[in-house]
Amino acid sequence: MSRKKLPPAPPAPAAAFHAPFASLQGLREALPAGPAARKAPARPPPKPAPPRAVVRLEKKGRRGKEVTVVEQLALSAAERQAWLQELRRTLGCGGAEEEGALVLQGDHRSRVEAYLRARGVARISVG
Repeated sequence: MSRKKLPPAPPAPAAAFHAPFASLQGLREALPAGPAARKAPARPPPKPAPPRAVVRLEKKGRRGKEVTVVEQLALSAAERQAWLQELRRTLGCGGAEEEGALVLQGDHRSRVEAYLRARGVARISVG
C-alpha cells in the first residue's frame, strides 16, 4: 500500500507576530524600581496541645446511633469549637459540643486517635 504524501508545511510567520512586545524590551532599564519586598509578619507560636484525651464510642440514649465522644480535652471554649470544626471537616461528619465533650456522628475512633496524635496530644485513651 502506498501512503499519500502530505502537502508542504506553510512558511513560518514573521517573528514580530509571535513577539508583539519585543520592541519594548529596550525600555525595561528606563523603568523606576518597584517597591521594596515586605517581610511576612511573624506568627505567634502554636499553643501546646492538651496533655490528655479520652476517645470512646457511645450508643446509649441516642436511639441506637453511634457517636464518637472526645472528652477531657483541657481546652478553652473557643479552642474546643475550633478543634470540633476542624475534626468535622477532616472526618466529613457532623458533630457538636455537649458539656465540654466533642461528639462526632459515627464510629471514628481510629481516625480521631490519629488526628489527636498529629495535633500533639501525648496520652490518648481509646475505649
